[in-house]
Amino acid sequence: MTASRPRYGSLVSTIGAIVLVVAVFLPWYGVSFTAHGLALAQQAGEGFAAQFGNAALQERVASSHADLSALAGHEFLAVSAHQALSRINVVLLVLGGLACAVALVALADPSALADGGRSLLSLLASVAAACVVYRMVERPTPEGEVLSLSLREGAWLALLGCAAVLFGALLSARSARTPAEPSTAATNAAWAGLSGWTPEG
Repeated sequence: MTASRPRYGSLVSTIGAIVLVVAVFLPWYGVSFTAHGLALAQQAGEGFAAQFGNAALQERVASSHADLSALAGHEFLAVSAHQALSRINVVLLVLGGLACAVALVALADPSALADGGRSLLSLLASVAAACVVYRMVERPTPEGEVLSLSLREGAWLALLGCAAVLFGALLSARSARTPAEPSTAATNAAWAGLSGWTPEG
């Protein structure tokens, strides 16, 4: 039972690394118009209608103000980290790939994941989590304040993947420090050495 515990930690880290890589291609931000952007669109429409349109077009543009105002804050597009982030997406892919490779090696051979391997997994997960949190707080800002970005499920899944990699590394480290239960033969030998008495089967 004890020998299988490091495998659980490696399996959790592997799944977490895969989730992190997949999350890079999932929607991170929802794109919507701001009230300022819609006001600019209304002004541009009114200017165009006044200069080039007839009375019917001007009346239609004026009547569309209420419909445009209702669009403020409504998401009309979703973008992934791969689309919106030019550098951090590559960093996350590299970190997730390295974490997955280390965890797979440990999953195949638990003895191969020494303290250095667990420390490497923890470092990779921590750096990736810092990048994700940074881009969750400091979102890409569209020019002109016409559009606004809201968080989508991809960013949260990426953060969950980082947490899983870190948790798996800590679970493996804890299991490695847990001493194995002594066997019955070893216990009997210890008693015999201390007291000279050997328990009968």
